[in-house]
Amino acid sequence: MIDAVDHSDARPTSETTEGGAEAIGDDALPEFRQWQERVKGTNISKETLLATDYLNHFNEITMLIDMVPDMPEFLEECRKWQPKSYTEHFRTSDFVERELAIEAYDHAPSIYKSRLTETISYMNNVVEWGLEHLSDAIDQHEPDLLRIHAHSTGKTLRRLNEVASGIIHGTCRVSGVLTAITQSDIDFKWRNSFIRAAE
Repeated sequence: MIDAVDHSDARPTSETTEGGAEAIGDDALPEFRQWQERVKGTNISKETLLATDYLNHFNEITMLIDMVPDMPEFLEECRKWQPKSYTEHFRTSDFVERELAIEAYDHAPSIYKSRLTETISYMNNVVEWGLEHLSDAIDQHEPDLLRIHAHSTGKTLRRLNEVASGIIHGTCRVSGVLTAITQSDIDFKWRNSFIRAAE
């Protein structure tokens, strides 16, 4: 077995919380407080004005990837999955407060939005890379390799999902939260994982 990409250094922790009010300037604080009141009692975070329902988009593809080793035909369903921005997701979501979520997003502290966008970009790349390797394993009739790639892809997506959830809830330090998850780091670890798996 191989080790999936593990970024324990980026684990969200309550010890490094930066509240939403501290993440914006004094001039914008009154408006931010108003929006905190508007989202009170909803499934939108008062700390960041963001909603974790967005992550359901990635829960879907993670679940499908998990099924591919036992049902390789599900790879076609995986290929139908497409990246969506935060607002694109909510425009087609069944989320009860979807209109409020879209409107609140425009008023969320930029530091949370930028870190979330960065994390989502990594997740989209992991999906793309993972599907490429799943397809190769199926074409090569390598069921063991297929299972390894599916496990690595799923584990990495879940790890990044934890980071994204921490950002959305405002329970992790957003400044440098992805320091340990650089593009080259992921690429290096994935390439070496797949090389070891093929040996």
